[in-house]
Amino acid sequence: MKKIALLGNPNTGKSSIFNLLTGLKQKTGNFAGVTVDLKVGFAELNNEKYQFIDFPGTYSIFPRSNEERVVFETLQNKQHNSFPDALMVILDSSNLERNLLLFDQLYDLNLPILLVLNMTDKAKKYKISLQHEALQQMYPNATIIEVNGRIGLGKDRILEALSSLKQREGEPAFPFDEGTENHKQDIEKRRIKIKRETSKIIDTSEQPTRKKSQRADRFFLHPVFGYVFFLVVLFSIFQGVFTLAAYPMDWIDQGFAFLSNTLSNSLPPGIATDLLTQGVLPGIGGVVVFVPQIALLFLFIGILEETGYLTRVIFLMDRLMRPLGLNGRSVVPLISSWACAVPGIMAARMITNWKERMITIMVAPLMSCSARIPVYTILISIVIPNENLFGFLNLQGLVMLGLYVLGLVSALIVAFVLNRFIQNKDRSFLLLELPSYHLPRWENVGTMVYDKTKTFVLDAGKIILALSIVLWFGASFGPKGHVVEMSIEQLHPKGVEAPKDLNAEQLEHSFIGIFGQAIEPAIRPLGYDWKIGIALITSFAAREVFVGTLATIYSVENGEENEKTLIAKMKSQRFSDGRLVYSFASGISLLIFYVYALQCMATVAVVRKETNSWAWAIGQLVAFSLLAYFLSFLTYQFLK
Repeated sequence: MKKIALLGNPNTGKSSIFNLLTGLKQKTGNFAGVTVDLKVGFAELNNEKYQFIDFPGTYSIFPRSNEERVVFETLQNKQHNSFPDALMVILDSSNLERNLLLFDQLYDLNLPILLVLNMTDKAKKYKISLQHEALQQMYPNATIIEVNGRIGLGKDRILEALSSLKQREGEPAFPFDEGTENHKQDIEKRRIKIKRETSKIIDTSEQPTRKKSQRADRFFLHPVFGYVFFLVVLFSIFQGVFTLAAYPMDWIDQGFAFLSNTLSNSLPPGIATDLLTQGVLPGIGGVVVFVPQIALLFLFIGILEETGYLTRVIFLMDRLMRPLGLNGRSVVPLISSWACAVPGIMAARMITNWKERMITIMVAPLMSCSARIPVYTILISIVIPNENLFGFLNLQGLVMLGLYVLGLVSALIVAFVLNRFIQNKDRSFLLLELPSYHLPRWENVGTMVYDKTKTFVLDAGKIILALSIVLWFGASFGPKGHVVEMSIEQLHPKGVEAPKDLNAEQLEHSFIGIFGQAIEPAIRPLGYDWKIGIALITSFAAREVFVGTLATIYSVENGEENEKTLIAKMKSQRFSDGRLVYSFASGISLLIFYVYALQCMATVAVVRKETNSWAWAIGQLVAFSLLAYFLSFLTYQFLK
């Protein structure tokens, strides 16, 4: 099997070519030691099998980011697992002079090389014609072909060219080093040569389509209207992800609940059935339920990227974000985290600078996600009066808005602080090409959505499922054994007065219940009792579990028609000294806690995967838990 490396500048249609050649016969992983995507696909022609490695887009062989370093380190080491038998370099036919720098460097490696002139339709629209004989004379040992990957033309032509690829004389060589001055001089010499030679190759005239893009950018990149339009786009994406995903998420949630209930009633009772229906199935459901949000988010991102607008967003926001230790590419992950931090953190892969990517991942959970809404809603209903200010501003709605703003402002402040502490030897820069606007190629969008969704389900899902089983064990077992199978009389053998609700009593005697009572002295300064402590623990599976846990403890069924009963029950809860458990001070303290606490094991799992380190994931969890505790403590002590 021949190993072929796909290389090229960003926005040359490399992904379209890769998808055209491999279809769904591809898989995604990570290059060893980094979280840069590695895409591998397969194709076959005349019994000849090819393995295609889709390398990240790069402007030069000299590394300035993790993506470019992957290319540099792979090609300089013949023993590398991804070292190719041949190179296939994708060039944009309408931007040949700029694209030829990378190809010129790769040509000198002395590997068999195929030059693929892509986007020939765009070159015709720009009225650009290429003199192929002059280009072939410039690179005599390269095979040169034309294709149009965007509309699916050229697959057989590429495979046939690869099967008859010219072999190079001599051994492959890597005549480059990382010396700053050396590579600057090398690039300058090559640019001069390319500019001189391409004047013989490229025949240009008026380019009306490009002028249309330039006219559109006067609005989209305007210092005022550009930001306004971007806010409209973000609002539309947020609403789309939030509202459209709600229906399939409810169906998935109800489907798993129905399946769990059906199996629980049909299978013989026992630990195995409990594990399946209360641990495994809820764990799988906790993974699958995120799929609609992830798929919709990457659908919208894919459309913005394919049309060329996403590059403008990055350029537009870079100046505002850079003083905070972020860059323009951080905007999409942060806004996405308002729907769910999981896809938001996954979207941070588009950030090339390691430091800025890490800061973005670290602060993304501070954006108030949709899972916080049930917690916010029920606590606001209890401690904030349903009144209007100035006759039309609902006080409860203003508090809800304030929580979202608090999360956003806190994320920016934490990013500013992290920028002072996280060190990175790589210099931060933003190198972008503004592509022309065009309609998205839906096959590319669909492939990206499928790939990102599959990655989350298969990779992060393993960790989420494992943690779900641990939580089930903690809630089902205690020192007395399987507490769910024990009656109140068994739990109180000495005739101690027992509460009426068996579920609450069983939970109290589980490992989680015992732990909740053990930590009550630590959470009492925040205004919480041990029952709230249990809810804080169980809601680590998902923040919205907070409400369901309290419903169980307070002997109230979950459901919309019983929500008022739950609120009434919570309002009546009192400490032993008669004080309300859910006072204004403790209620606001809880709201502050959930703004900052990382109560989401899915987020922990994804952070671990995206950073390739448990240290970052656990460090983030501990830091935000301590921050939530400290700020909740101050809030309660100030308001009580």
